[in-house]
Amino acid sequence: MKIAAVTGAAGGIGEALARELHAQGVRVAVLDRDGEGAAAVAHDLDGLALAVDVTDRQAITDAIDRIEHELGPIDLFCANAGILVVGGYEVAPDDWQNIWDVNVMAHVHSASVLVPRMIERGGGHLLHTASAAGLLAQIGSAPYTATKAAALGFAEFLAITYGQQGLKVSALCPQAVRTAMTAGHESGGVAGLDGMLEPAEVARIAVEGVRNGDFLILPHPEVAEYARRKADDRERWIAGMQRLNARFGLPT
Repeated sequence: MKIAAVTGAAGGIGEALARELHAQGVRVAVLDRDGEGAAAVAHDLDGLALAVDVTDRQAITDAIDRIEHELGPIDLFCANAGILVVGGYEVAPDDWQNIWDVNVMAHVHSASVLVPRMIERGGGHLLHTASAAGLLAQIGSAPYTATKAAALGFAEFLAITYGQQGLKVSALCPQAVRTAMTAGHESGGVAGLDGMLEPAEVARIAVEGVRNGDFLILPHPEVAEYARRKADDRERWIAGMQRLNARFGLPT
C-alpha cells in the first residue's frame, strides 16, 4: 500500500487514519470540506490537501483524478466523512437528505470512480466508516441508524459483487469515539456505556484490519456479541434497546 486518500480527515477518526497511514509509510491525500483543516493535517504529513464536498460526485471525481495524477494510483480510499442528526420521524426532510448524501451517497460517489479503476489495475481497497449503528441502531437518531445501515449494506454489496475481481472492502464499525460528534457525552449517555475510544486507537485497529483484509472491523469487540444477540433473538434485543431508549433516548 503506497497511496491512500481519507475523507473527513481534518479531524476525528479521519485525521487519525491519515496520521496512522503516514506513520506506516503511506503517502496520504487529506480530503475535507474544511480546506484549512485539511491543509493543516496534510502539512504535518507532507501530504496532499484537498477541499472537497463529498456529496458532490463531480468534486469527488476531480479530487480522485488530481490525487492519482500527483501522487499515483490510490491503493486505499477511506470514505470516512459522516454526520449525525438527532431525532426521529420529525427530522426535517432537508436534514434527512443531507445526512443521506454525506453518510451514504458519498460512499457511492467514490466507489463509482474507483471500483472500475481498481479492478482494471488488478486490485485496490475501500474502507467505509459505517459505525456500530450500522449493525445495531443509534439510540436517539433515526437518520444515523438508517444511513449507517445503508452504508454497511453498500459495503457488503461491493465486497460480494467485486471481491473476486480483486477489490477489497472493509467496514469500520466503532461505537463511541472521542471526536467532535461525541463532545459533551464522554461520561454520560448511551455513547459512553462501553467506553469511548480515542481516534488514534480506532485508526490503529482500522489500518491493522485493512492490512489483514478484514471486512468487518470492530474497535469495540462487544459489538460482535451484540450483533449475535440481535440475530439470535430479535424480539429480546429490541426489548433491551427499548430499555436503553427509556434511559437515554427520545421521549416515548
